[in-house]
Amino acid sequence: MFSLLLVITMASSLNIILGYTGYVSFGHIIFYGFGGYVGFYLISQQGWSLWLATLAGGITASLLALMLGSAILRLKGAYFALSTIGANVAMMAFINNITFFGGPTGLSLNYSIYQDYGGPAQAKWLIFYTLFGLALVTVITSFMVKFSKFGLGLMVIREDEEAAKVLGVRTPLLKTQAYSLSAFFPGMAGVLFFFKNGSVEPNDAFPLHQSIEMIVMVMLGGQGTVLGPVIGAGAYEQLRSYLLTSDLFKDLQLAIAGLLLLLIVLFAPTGVIGWLRSRSNELRRILE
Repeated sequence: MFSLLLVITMASSLNIILGYTGYVSFGHIIFYGFGGYVGFYLISQQGWSLWLATLAGGITASLLALMLGSAILRLKGAYFALSTIGANVAMMAFINNITFFGGPTGLSLNYSIYQDYGGPAQAKWLIFYTLFGLALVTVITSFMVKFSKFGLGLMVIREDEEAAKVLGVRTPLLKTQAYSLSAFFPGMAGVLFFFKNGSVEPNDAFPLHQSIEMIVMVMLGGQGTVLGPVIGAGAYEQLRSYLLTSDLFKDLQLAIAGLLLLLIVLFAPTGVIGWLRSRSNELRRILE
């Protein structure tokens, strides 16, 4: 359940930039890792509370996206996608060389910290319920964005950015704001996850394959919809759990994810939600 809530948060946040704005980000995991690192550092080295550190992780991830977005969102299509991969690799190398972040060995918690939250068992449940709330807020935010003037501007950019400029949409500002908002929730989720684990290191914080899996989740459920990333995250997490515990398929997890992404693009570009909506006018009114 913890893993499921985590991927729902990640997929729904990615949908803001991928689904509503049309920009495919292969490096969205950078915000999860960077926000997680900042929050974990504040807890383990500076004695901050979990709540303040989690909020700080989200804010710093959002600020990072604001700075990155002002530069790379000038690019489009494959150029933007490649730049996000480069940003993720660069951030991992940067963290590897920062001594107060522990370098390549990362950081670890003094487990006595958990006593401030009622002990390890109580802390685990506290983190679980916090992540549940974060996942819920992420989905609600996605809904609010879609049905707002801001979201309408994003969707115009997705359909035809040049036409959006002619219509007076401030495309650079809206894209950067969407990118920054989409980074806030992964940054907070990273803090919660690493606090639960008690340690963080670069390879765990910036795994490129998780960014690819997030894209699969969004497209599987239906990009640009509110429920799509939730359904896609749930379905893919179940598939992933089966693959990882299967003697036959455990080493083919990423290959199957890539094949699934290819099949979705070729045969079901609107995902599960889009397919259901196309089958019934009633479902078209209900499903978003």
